[in-house]
Amino acid sequence: MERSAQVKRTTSETDIEVSICLDGTGKQEIETPIPFLDHMLAQLAKHGCFDLTVRAKGDTHIDFHHTVEDVGITLGEAFLKALGDKRGIRRFAQASIPLNEALADVVVDISGRAFFVYNLDLPKAKLGQFDVELVEEFFQAFSANSGVTLHINSPYWNNLHHIVEATFKAFARALDQACAIDPRTSDVPSTKGKL
Repeated sequence: MERSAQVKRTTSETDIEVSICLDGTGKQEIETPIPFLDHMLAQLAKHGCFDLTVRAKGDTHIDFHHTVEDVGITLGEAFLKALGDKRGIRRFAQASIPLNEALADVVVDISGRAFFVYNLDLPKAKLGQFDVELVEEFFQAFSANSGVTLHINSPYWNNLHHIVEATFKAFARALDQACAIDPRTSDVPSTKGKL
């Protein structure tokens, strides 16, 4: 059975539509008004092997905050919906990904308990027109709406683009591994019997 979902979120600030297939091949159709966000979502699809469609409009004439956060919210909701009952998933995963001099480490637990730890000491700067502080907002929104415990760390980096991109790639790999089906079991991976 294909694990997929589609979620639409419309507010007075944004109009977001996300569809995701967890058992995909990395196909992507991403259209937001924020080119750097498009680039990062493409990393998520490609390196997580998720088939991902994201269509977003937002009040970017004010700034990018609402659109980035609402994409994170909607993606988190779609991921949770696509997981279904979570039977047979691996649940835990970690990925460390380098990009040249930068190293990103992402750990996930598909626990049903949203918790977010963010140890990236990034400056209040821009990548193109993109405010780097929105990286944290995106991942916080995803964690809160997917029920995923998400820890993001970096021991070192120098180039700002490299560390942000490495983080999205590590997130993609860890998420893919955590939601992968373990052929050894068909149970919910918890002694409680529920996630």
